[in-house]
Amino acid sequence: MMDVARQNFRVQKWITGLSVILFLVKILAYYLTHSVAILTDALESIVNVLAGFIGLYSLYVAAKPKDTDHPYGHGKAEFVSAAVEGVLIFAAGILIIYQTALNFILNKPLEKLDKGLILIGVTGLLNYVAGAICIRIGRKNKSLALQASGKHLQIDTYSTIGIIIGIGLILVTHLEWLDKVIALALSVMILYNGYKITRQSLAGIMDEADMELLEKMVVILNKNRRTNWVDLHNLRVIKYGSLLHVDCHLTVPWYLNVHEAHKEVDALTDLIKNEFGDSLEMFVHTDGCLPFSCHICIKDDCAVRLHPLEKKLDWTLENILSNQKHGYNPDWEKMQNPHVIY
Repeated sequence: MMDVARQNFRVQKWITGLSVILFLVKILAYYLTHSVAILTDALESIVNVLAGFIGLYSLYVAAKPKDTDHPYGHGKAEFVSAAVEGVLIFAAGILIIYQTALNFILNKPLEKLDKGLILIGVTGLLNYVAGAICIRIGRKNKSLALQASGKHLQIDTYSTIGIIIGIGLILVTHLEWLDKVIALALSVMILYNGYKITRQSLAGIMDEADMELLEKMVVILNKNRRTNWVDLHNLRVIKYGSLLHVDCHLTVPWYLNVHEAHKEVDALTDLIKNEFGDSLEMFVHTDGCLPFSCHICIKDDCAVRLHPLEKKLDWTLENILSNQKHGYNPDWEKMQNPHVIY
């Protein structure tokens, strides 16, 4: 495994082990108190345990090197893992609603709430710290599986805080029906978060564009633009786990030889690697500039310029993602090539 993949796998093992321990602590708290709100927390922890093992397996698969059957690697296993985790969280929300409705009928009395409060308070604190570590390493290593695990743990912390507040109110007011209301409110939050995680993972599976990442990339490209980069278009970015796959077309002066054009491609690749990490694949197609490019070309030492610079064209999401050469006025091209049908 690569160093990054090995670190992701090690962190996920630690998170999975912690999830099992915290689940057992919450089950003990429910056994002591008979609180359906605490049961809600415990049921969500079942999801965290299952998701931990699924995430562990997905990171193992994602770390495998490319092969003939998987030329882009196995990184998408992380998206599948996150999708399953999202569905499990959603299922837990449904189960909590069912259990709360059942408890309305059975109406078991609450017991030893003070001890239960201490137990789930400890689990909440551990969950938050572990989740923060998991998210930080997941963002650093661009691992969706680790980020999903960290978010689950922190969501668990937020629900635990709600339960602690609710149990505190029950201890003060002796209104035991608040326990069921808290459980229902938390189940709605769990359903929403399950939907969000599932939606994000499906977006990755379907290669949906990450507009935030693309926006950041466009800003960096504009800021560090070289004079030989006449135009950049047809930019596409796809995530395969921690691997970033970038395709684009780069227009360079037509008179550059192959080695000179390749240096411009290397400069573009190095720029993106410096900003987004070494886990990157770049496929750059180079085009030679045409006469209509002169109007927007910023190269001031060009010996073959046919037209003066009219306006520097700032790259934007709209034009840099286009599959056409956007940096010119089509009428200029028609004037240069009047016999071509566009």
